[in-house]
Amino acid sequence: MNEFVLNDSETDVDSDEELQEAFAKGILKPGLNEEIEKTVKTYVNNVAELKAKLKEIELKLPWIEKLDLITTVAPMAPDVALQIEETAQRRKNVKENSKGNQKYDPTQDPILNEFKRENLIHRQAQAAVIDGIKRLKDLNVPTRRPDDFFAEMAKSDEHMQKVRKNLMAKQAAQARTEKVRQLREQKKIAKKVQIDTKLKQAADKKHMLEQLKRVRKGKSTDLDFLEDNKGKGNNKANSKDPRAKVSKKRAMKDKKFGFGGKKKGSKLNTRDSTNQMDDFNSSAKKKPFNFKTKNFKPNNKKNQRPGKSKRRNAKR
Repeated sequence: MNEFVLNDSETDVDSDEELQEAFAKGILKPGLNEEIEKTVKTYVNNVAELKAKLKEIELKLPWIEKLDLITTVAPMAPDVALQIEETAQRRKNVKENSKGNQKYDPTQDPILNEFKRENLIHRQAQAAVIDGIKRLKDLNVPTRRPDDFFAEMAKSDEHMQKVRKNLMAKQAAQARTEKVRQLREQKKIAKKVQIDTKLKQAADKKHMLEQLKRVRKGKSTDLDFLEDNKGKGNNKANSKDPRAKVSKKRAMKDKKFGFGGKKKGSKLNTRDSTNQMDDFNSSAKKKPFNFKTKNFKPNNKKNQRPGKSKRRNAKR
């Protein structure tokens, strides 16, 4: 009995080789080896019945009871258009200057599209309000906006505070970045001016030394370049500007204290300053001082004794 059942089971169960042969011939299929009939669902767009149903459920009430409006979009304000353009340009700079060199497509920007969507809703609501007020005035229906009118916001105050903080943080970061950029530009300009000034000074010095070499070698006798270089530091005083005129007080201090440089020993008497008596006695200009006779009488050549040779020749 047991052998009969065993043999029966062996005949019913296919071996692995038979299954592989059947799969190769295409007899076996994936799944439970049972084909499932697929039913294709068809959608019917019965426009006539839909319009009939719409007329059936439509409320035939006056417009004042429904207040439904179908309007176009109001024109965009110039400042809003400029703001959208600046936002698009800023987003483009951020995307293209970031790592990866992404190509910016304004139609695929979610932030810019959200801004445009909100602006579109605002413009459509604006057009509906304008049209609705006009219709109410035509129907002689008074309209007035309450003083304490508040619209319920879709977002909570806590969420709007977070948005406000985020916007303020972005503005502060942008202002800080702009300030750093301006300081960097100013440093670059100052450094460039400093380098140009040093190069000009070096060129002038080189030119002066070359002319000085020519003078030393005897190739030139023109020393005007020394006067030119000396006068460069005092261009303001030599200019014809009336504001560059030196006051008397400044001139006296310059005469008394000088213009800087060596101070030690600058006021000591010399042989020339000792012999110069014009500032000491004004009469000395008319009566020259004679150091031999120590008087102010002018020397008279007629009263002078003749020389020895002249006296010897006179005796002969």
